[in-house]
Amino acid sequence: MIIVLEPSATEENIKHLVEKLKSKQLNPFVSKGVERTVINIIGDERIISQEQLEAFPGVERVISVLKPFKLASREFKKEDSIISVDGIKIGGKEIVIIAGPCSVENREQIINIAEEVKKGGATLLRGGAFKPRTSPYAFQGLEEEGLKMLVEAKEKTGLPIVTELMDIKDIDLLLKYADVIQIGARNMQNFSLLKELGKVKRPVLLKRGMSATVTEFLMSAEYILAGGNSDVILCERGIRTFVDHSRNTLDIAAIPVLKSLTHLPVIVDPSHAAGRVKLVAPLTLAAIAAGSDGLMIEVHTNPEEAFSDGEQSLTPSQFNELVEMSKKVAIAVNRSIF
Repeated sequence: MIIVLEPSATEENIKHLVEKLKSKQLNPFVSKGVERTVINIIGDERIISQEQLEAFPGVERVISVLKPFKLASREFKKEDSIISVDGIKIGGKEIVIIAGPCSVENREQIINIAEEVKKGGATLLRGGAFKPRTSPYAFQGLEEEGLKMLVEAKEKTGLPIVTELMDIKDIDLLLKYADVIQIGARNMQNFSLLKELGKVKRPVLLKRGMSATVTEFLMSAEYILAGGNSDVILCERGIRTFVDHSRNTLDIAAIPVLKSLTHLPVIVDPSHAAGRVKLVAPLTLAAIAAGSDGLMIEVHTNPEEAFSDGEQSLTPSQFNELVEMSKKVAIAVNRSIF
């Protein structure tokens, strides 16, 4: 259930209601919007009736939430959530661009690419230090050494770091280095990992699983939100279908659908959806037109020599051209590039 408070509700009213709910072993989540404060109740709602709740001072009305995802729903919070990363706002009118290589390969490579994407218009730096690979013989990442290189690249460019977490045991390590923790498609339903991320105070970029429905995607976000971490960014990166002309099928319709169902920011990874350089630009422009709050694009100074995903990585010059095209589409839909 969601408790909608009157505009005149005092802090004392809120505190009293929260304490009463906790005394009944319910978990209340308070969300203060522009016009209203609402309290979402997680737990066995049969413990307290709607009529009892409506009798509390400051309560305007009580709404039953039918959707399985409570905290992620528009019913819980009507306004768009805006997540701040080092002063960069994700989820507002401005579209953010996260760019960088699939893998951190060496110090020179990541610093060089970071400087290039910074000049081209990127607002955050992506780079994998722990790499989930289909083959156990493929490059698995530089791990902590790679994280240290990302930090050095950040020091030189000012770009906050987005990098992937694969295992619960590495959470503390990533908290030491990363500004945004990425959860890849393969781990979208790793519920033990998601529960732990609910306990941290760090933005989480959650990628949609390759065969997950929109509801399943939002339920995974709910695990993080229910743990107390409200900074979740959703990432559509393409789903697996029967096609062979692209690596995955970018679900463009999922962008406006998600925007209607949830207050969380929605970004798009056109690189993993495309799998081919020639498809990255049109998918990027389509994503902006569909309402994406951000883009996550793979860039490499020498894609032919890339340790991973070279076939879908743009060169810096291609990235620059794409950003300029993206600005025009953003203006057309009353948005702007950060």
